[in-house]
Amino acid sequence: MSKSSAMSIKIRLLAFAAFFAAAILAAPGVSHAQIVVMVNGSPITALDIEQRMKFERLTTRKNPSRDDVIKLLIDDRLKVFIGKRYGLDVSDSEVDQAVQNMAKRTQSTPAQLEHSLAQQGISINTLKAKVQADLSWSQLVRGRYGASLKIGDAEINSVLRSRGIDKTETVGYTYKLYPITVVVPRDASASTVDSKRRIAESLRSRFQTCNEGLRLARSVRDIVVREPITRNSAELNQQLQDLLNKLEVGHATQPEKTAGGFQMFALCEKKSSSTETAEKREIREEIFSKRFEERGKKFLDEVRRSAMIEYR
Repeated sequence: MSKSSAMSIKIRLLAFAAFFAAAILAAPGVSHAQIVVMVNGSPITALDIEQRMKFERLTTRKNPSRDDVIKLLIDDRLKVFIGKRYGLDVSDSEVDQAVQNMAKRTQSTPAQLEHSLAQQGISINTLKAKVQADLSWSQLVRGRYGASLKIGDAEINSVLRSRGIDKTETVGYTYKLYPITVVVPRDASASTVDSKRRIAESLRSRFQTCNEGLRLARSVRDIVVREPITRNSAELNQQLQDLLNKLEVGHATQPEKTAGGFQMFALCEKKSSSTETAEKREIREEIFSKRFEERGKKFLDEVRRSAMIEYR
């Protein structure tokens, strides 16, 4: 091959390489022009900012500025970065579990939550990125400031006194209940419904101990005994508390008609316990939240001062 031919091939190869590199840089998600900020080597893109702005509008009902959103994203990148430095690498499964718990609180599934966000133009990854940062930061701050985040009763009682609130704790109970249902078909006649009612009342009257009563209930056709549930006084309204406090252990509540049939609850355990009043619990959470925020802000300021933050 002549020198001129070799030179020609080399020039064509260099031109192709230059064109290929330009094509890659112009591809969505790769363009350097889309990167707005680099935080310790982690990019924040224009798309990240756009998505987070939509998310903040949806969740806070406010209209944050672009600078405010960039600051939030920088903080999240720093929280994840410093968490990994301390060995706190939040896994995808932990994030997915947290998202699932959020969905449950709104009586929905993760898929429904994702669909709901998509309808607002928000990717589920925007939520997951925030959850990852929050989980990492919560673990890190609790681990770093654990002792100073503890709130003693003396501190709570002092706040209660300053607000003129009675600091006396109430005596409550923890109940172990077995849900029992005498099943009634949806299309049952009036006579069948009445017959099922009598069966339920008969079963209740024969409840003297849980062992015998539950054994009897499980032996009768069309009676379903579900897994036990545990509830404490603070979780029940006053009417239910009064009902269970008057009921002897080993007995069952009055059958009530539900969509599935006649339901009653067998009370199989009742333990007394001192429970915090709602006011005391609220103040404990209030003090903890304020202290956590103060410690977290101080720590994040330290992290930010030593961070490599480059605006493009």
